Amino acid sequence: MPRGVADKVNDRYRVPKPKNLREVPAYLKTLVTQFAGRLLYIFRLVWETKKSLFFWMIAMAFFNGVMPVIGSFIGARIMNRLAEAYTASQNGTVFAFSMISVLLALQFFYMFTNSSISRLYNLVLSISGEQLSNHVKMKIMQKAKEVDMVSFDQADFYARMENANREAGSRPIQIMSSTFTILSTLISIVSYVAVLCAVSWWAPILIVIVSIPTTIINFTYRRKNVDYMFRRSRNRRQMDYYASTVTNKDLVKEIRMFNLTDNFIDKYQQAFQEYYDGLKKLRVGETLSNLGAALLTSTVYCLLYIFLARGVWRGSFPVGDFSLYTGAITAISSGVTSLIMGTSSIYEGTLFIENLISFLNEKPGIVPILDEPRHVERHVGHTIEFRHVYFRYPGSPRDVLEDINVTIHAGETVVIVGYNGAGKTTLIKLLTRLYDPTSGTILLDGHDIREYDVNELYAMFGMIFQDYGKYAVSVSENIQFGDLGRDAGEAEIHDAAEHADADEFINALPDAYNTPLMRYFEDNGIELSGGQWQKLAIARAFYSDSDILILDEPTASLDPMAEQEIFNQFNELRADKTSIFISHRLSSATIADTILVMENGKIIEQGSHRELMELGGEYNKLFTMQAARYKE
Repeated sequence: MPRGVADKVNDRYRVPKPKNLREVPAYLKTLVTQFAGRLLYIFRLVWETKKSLFFWMIAMAFFNGVMPVIGSFIGARIMNRLAEAYTASQNGTVFAFSMISVLLALQFFYMFTNSSISRLYNLVLSISGEQLSNHVKMKIMQKAKEVDMVSFDQADFYARMENANREAGSRPIQIMSSTFTILSTLISIVSYVAVLCAVSWWAPILIVIVSIPTTIINFTYRRKNVDYMFRRSRNRRQMDYYASTVTNKDLVKEIRMFNLTDNFIDKYQQAFQEYYDGLKKLRVGETLSNLGAALLTSTVYCLLYIFLARGVWRGSFPVGDFSLYTGAITAISSGVTSLIMGTSSIYEGTLFIENLISFLNEKPGIVPILDEPRHVERHVGHTIEFRHVYFRYPGSPRDVLEDINVTIHAGETVVIVGYNGAGKTTLIKLLTRLYDPTSGTILLDGHDIREYDVNELYAMFGMIFQDYGKYAVSVSENIQFGDLGRDAGEAEIHDAAEHADADEFINALPDAYNTPLMRYFEDNGIELSGGQWQKLAIARAFYSDSDILILDEPTASLDPMAEQEIFNQFNELRADKTSIFISHRLSSATIADTILVMENGKIIEQGSHRELMELGGEYNKLFTMQAARYKE
């Protein structure tokens, strides 16, 4: 498989394997250091979420470590007393049952306490797990808010975000729980080793030795499993995409009419098969390796049982202690297995957490270049200047914009026209500093746009994107999203809707401005037409308290009459604002002070409608072509 996105993500935590024996200590030290660092990060997450959970886990680790040993001692004492009682009855002597009664009562108290504390702990763990999951999800959402727009154009960023989202809900609490389970297991193992040493000092050592193959197998396959999951991240995203496409309510009409369902199902099956074949091979290999290790350990444990049975047969210790010692062997054996499985599970989990850490450590590049950022002066005219601006997307060999030089004066209306892919929307993304130029400078009021406070910069723009948002909230909220910082009332919301020619259809809805939109959450949610959604997006622009109005194809879903009505309203809105339009309908360009004609990332013509028509170039050609179509 060629190197790609998953390999780049995988390389973030991969430690180069040692080339010779001298490099092994440094290799192991690096692995342990990284493992400890990831584990400490998870501890910190739990501490941030709920400090009491941390102390609960420590207390339960000691409780769970000691309780099995206490239970074994109580069971062994009961067996010994019962054996003595049986012998006494055979000899015709009297044996007081009170001693057995006390031990049985103690056994009942032990069982009740153990069960109650475990259930209480599971309750705390379950509730705290939800809190921890929420805490991590909040971190992911906050990071998604902070990172640059350009990150969303990078496939490796999406791979990391997908893996972080998938693991956020369960991994941290599982790792914490497994860590303290290991502590409990260690306490139990040490206690049982002390018990078993009373009859054989070498038995615990033998148990540890035969566990080494299982340890190696588990850690090896945990690493292989993580490597595989990252390598096949693309397949999982493909499966999610194809499955969600087939079930997407917005696409179901087109999918049904074009009979695309089987096509996407086939693509899903192909992606699944690629993912499944490798996973199956991995799991089968691990199981076969573990079966061989299990045969070795079972043989050794069988020999230890024979050794203890001969001890009882020779009278070296009472029959009740046989259950104590065999229980110790079983406990040490299961404890070592649990230790291996738990540690390898934690190791695997921390490798996934490394992906979360990598995602959360993503540093935004769209930040002020000054230690003390400039503040944007609001509600005044602004001058924007592009000086020799170039831009290309990360990893792309081609410039999307080339040598852009243009000045937009305060209060001016600029219309940008050109074929699809000419770079019009990218130019707007640079102006609003969603991206930074690859080279060149953009000036706002004579200063590099990168010197300004980013949030203040965003607040000065009133923006309607071509792919505007459709939000599953009420009509009012959809309009208010144009400027959440405004403390405006219903009158301003209604006024914005009227300017966008949306008031009439809104009032016809069941609950007017309080009507929930889309049927994601509410049974009475309303599905709007494309034109109605676009009018809501335009209402957001009217609602925003912006200095510079930017409209990217604002009327694409509207008929020509509705479009003209909207532009008439925009004449009022842009009276004291700088306005920038992107439009394919060149009739809107006639209102502009300046028209920029773009082609292949360059501005090839610039001027007013009259000037460009007289020039007889590309704009004249496009405008004449559209005008002829309308006449026909």
